Amino acid sequence: MKKIESIIRTAKFEEVLTELSKIGISFMTYSEVKGIGLEHAAPQQYRGTSFDVGFTPRTRLEIALPDNKLDEAIECLLRVAYTGKVGDGKIFIYDILDAYRIRTKERGEKAL
Repeated sequence: MKKIESIIRTAKFEEVLTELSKIGISFMTYSEVKGIGLEHAAPQQYRGTSFDVGFTPRTRLEIALPDNKLDEAIECLLRVAYTGKVGDGKIFIYDILDAYRIRTKERGEKAL
């Protein structure tokens, strides 16, 4: 089993969610996050004064999936989240040692 953690543009979230559903990825967690990287947030204006807000809003996806779905999920993220501009995001892959479904006590891939 693997875990994908991906940081994407918030504007791409709905499209990514739709495409992941089409390939059978029905479970994920997402959160609104802020970060800093090569693309810095645009300076904001308030009462004629310019200030830097520092962090750019993004959406973080966390997806647990069986090994045989990994390549398809990564390809989907790379295709759909892409704009070609700095700040498109990152994808990180982790090994999952084990998983449990609390309600049924199922273990391993059955718990996903």
